[in-house]
Amino acid sequence: MTTPIVEITDLRKSYFRGEQVVEVLKGINLKVSEGGFTALMGPSGSGKSTLLNLIAGIDKPDVGSLTISGLDISSLSENDLAEWRSNNVGFIFQFYNLMPVLTAEQNVELPLLLSDLDAKSRKSRSRTILEMVGLGDRLDHYPNELSGGQQQRVAIARAIVTDPTLIVADEPTGDLDRNSASDVLNLLQRLNSEAGKTIIMVTHDISATHVANEVVHLDKGELISNEASNK
Repeated sequence: MTTPIVEITDLRKSYFRGEQVVEVLKGINLKVSEGGFTALMGPSGSGKSTLLNLIAGIDKPDVGSLTISGLDISSLSENDLAEWRSNNVGFIFQFYNLMPVLTAEQNVELPLLLSDLDAKSRKSRSRTILEMVGLGDRLDHYPNELSGGQQQRVAIARAIVTDPTLIVADEPTGDLDRNSASDVLNLLQRLNSEAGKTIIMVTHDISATHVANEVVHLDKGELISNEASNK
């Protein structure tokens, strides 16, 4: 068995809705193998995105441990967690979250501004990554000059430009037509199979089961099944 990169033990998370406590995750136990591609599936309100945000270090659990590459990130301070996240996680959003006043190349370069790379190296790396996702001819285009599928590929390029340990994606095909969604899923599969990236993806898209190698089903805050995909 491949070494787990993510190990989750008795993970619990609640939120307040007024004075009412809403338990979103109820004792999740999960391991994700290094180099794996895991799809998190389940109905709306099942806790998928909450679990993804915890894995990405965007939020912290109430109870339980969340270990990534041997580090229990649930025990980190907010500052240490932010630094860990910037060095280790690439996040892909459903609605791209691109800066409209920046070109594709400038959007991809943004995460590198926190690195030690000089301007020439940042530009070179950004262009290389955009060429890798098939957008080498769109470097100077602004988001409103790109299709939805192209914008999502820019967002994927931005997520991987820092060579993160982990790629997390929240409904990356949710705002795309069928052909664009297929292109994005195929790109993620290539990043997994050819570049060895570990990917955890929240999705409602049944097509995702053909690119992921593991499907985790959640319902009402509980993990109800964990199985190999039909890939």
